[in-house]
Amino acid sequence: MENGFSLIELFKLGGPFMWVLLAFSVATLSIVIERCIYLYWHNCKAYPISGKIKDFLRDGKRDEAVKFLQNCQRNQTIASILLALLENAKYGENRMERAAESEAQERLRRMENGFNYLTALSSLAPLTGFLGTVSGMIGAFRSIAEATDVNAQLVAGGIYEALITTVFGLIIAITALVAYNLLIQRVDSFSAEASKAIDDLIPELI
Repeated sequence: MENGFSLIELFKLGGPFMWVLLAFSVATLSIVIERCIYLYWHNCKAYPISGKIKDFLRDGKRDEAVKFLQNCQRNQTIASILLALLENAKYGENRMERAAESEAQERLRRMENGFNYLTALSSLAPLTGFLGTVSGMIGAFRSIAEATDVNAQLVAGGIYEALITTVFGLIIAITALVAYNLLIQRVDSFSAEASKAIDDLIPELI
């Protein structure tokens, strides 16, 4: 046997379950790339805008603060949250806080869109790999049972071919888990900043 294999050769050796793992890998990369683009395009920093709004409120310029938030670009995620806070300030502290939290939850939901698929793929990929390995092992032992002359090369060859799906499944799972943790960290950071911005502005509005 050759000492090395190309990806195509490894794919063929892995058997039919490699097609499922290929679909999982494409789905994982698609979700990660799409979420990275989404989070990069949306400004997930709260402090610059919240600081300007605080200055407006301290100067008694609430209307100017509302207009400023209304004119913010759509990718300024914090703007819509603070706008909900200011527009409901006239209804009291509880009402404006609930409005801001509701808007924040909606924004966070959009930011986390697709994260559940990443966690699902991180679980399904290794399981599919193990299933492919078990299927390959069954075929390997069947070949051994049918062979009249069993040697170490026959046994080892069948086993390592069966383990290929496990390797690919674990690679996909690790990629999905690492990407998920990096992305959720960015979302959690924005959530903490948004919560602090809301808490800082409420006293200025009361």
